[in-house]
Amino acid sequence: MSDVKKVVLAYSGGLDTSIILKWLEDTYGCEVVTFTADIGQGEE
Repeated sequence: MSDVKKVVLAYSGGLDTSIILKWLEDTYGCEVVTFTADIGQGEE
């Protein structure tokens, strides 16, 4: 078992970060807190 208890994940909402979120929980058995920032980019 790992000593990791909590991870903060910069979350984009894309497929990669959605998959890694579950992987972190399963692999490390830790709580995952997500961080999402609005950096003011307009729509393309």
